[in-house]
Amino acid sequence: MSTPTHIHRERAGDRRPDKHDPGTLSEESWAVHGGNRGDGGTGAIRTPIVMANSYRLPYDPTTLDETDHDTLVYTRESGANQLTLQAKLAAAEHGEAAAVFATGMAALHGCFFSLLNPGDHVIVSNVVYMRVFGLFDSLLPRKFGIEVDFVDITDLDAVRAAVRPNTRLVHTEVIANPDLRVADIPALARIAHDAGALLTVDSTFTPPPLLRPLDHGADLVIHSLTKYINGHGDAMGGAVIGDRATVDEIKAGPMVHAGGAISPFNAWLIMRGSVTLPLRLRQHCDNALAIATFLAHDPRVAHVSYPGLPDDPHHTRATSQLDGGYGGVVSFAIAGDHEDRVRFVNDLKVITSAVSLGHDETLIAYDRHPEERAVAFSPIYQRHGLIRLAVGLESGDDLIADLDAALTTTYGPAH
Repeated sequence: MSTPTHIHRERAGDRRPDKHDPGTLSEESWAVHGGNRGDGGTGAIRTPIVMANSYRLPYDPTTLDETDHDTLVYTRESGANQLTLQAKLAAAEHGEAAAVFATGMAALHGCFFSLLNPGDHVIVSNVVYMRVFGLFDSLLPRKFGIEVDFVDITDLDAVRAAVRPNTRLVHTEVIANPDLRVADIPALARIAHDAGALLTVDSTFTPPPLLRPLDHGADLVIHSLTKYINGHGDAMGGAVIGDRATVDEIKAGPMVHAGGAISPFNAWLIMRGSVTLPLRLRQHCDNALAIATFLAHDPRVAHVSYPGLPDDPHHTRATSQLDGGYGGVVSFAIAGDHEDRVRFVNDLKVITSAVSLGHDETLIAYDRHPEERAVAFSPIYQRHGLIRLAVGLESGDDLIADLDAALTTTYGPAH
């Protein structure tokens, strides 16, 4: 990421940069200007927070096109801040359109609710965010008769073997939460499309410019905007990005009829946070690699997962797809018993014990996962538990010193 890359695949000759045209701007410039529209009434150069739930109707309201969900009528369907955020995200991901929701889970549910019908079959990675696992393990099968196979998404033969005549969807995360296995997006796209199915990809751990799944064959990309794109731990949101027809269908169902819209204030906060995304990603990735390297060489640590480590089993696959870094999450295991791991986490002085990721501050989460999920983890995580470190923007040296001190409290000095 040290060399600016452009939002679109080609820059048109010597065309003059234009802050309203993503095809003419670098990543860093689009992060600043993308989607922003100044306020003509006041002269403000940034899009203001429009805290309105209704907009003035035209002279003849019967002329409104109810299928146009970008017309400003009612904020549950479309709001001024929502539109600017959607425009920015769609261009950043090389998609035609985006739908933004109140949370990442609302975006995921909205996507699946729109794409799937009773009796359809879905192939899902057996390691995904726990709420997504619950959605496919319980809610969708029980409520809507969706058939689901959980497979090791990195085993392409297993994915092919799971395909059925009624398979309509393959769903994965790029880097799996929480064990950090890496999916081969182009290969999964081929398998899905050969079966007449769609590929949906949760790219929350790998926001642009790290990866753009649509460029690798995915049909839709989903983000929890709460994480890296917001980046400050103070707003929640989600997004689905892809072709306009599919995104419009998602807006017409879950957005309009189920009311999953993001609030104007949260949309504004996420737009504000996204301005520094390329800069923050560099620090997240650099810190994570330094910490993973430290942990991998510490004898008190039983195992480390991070695709940026050369000996990580997913390193080659990650390198072939990611641009500029390997993400900001490191997962690891330490030996001893449950109380040792609890003591280690609670002795940290800089790192905060909390869920979520992509924040400015480093967060750590230790949990003994339910058996039905943990069975998909490697044996060492099943034995020692998994600790997820969501690396923030602090000094990498400070974070390493904090980890080293807490390991010393628990296990004594490294030898």
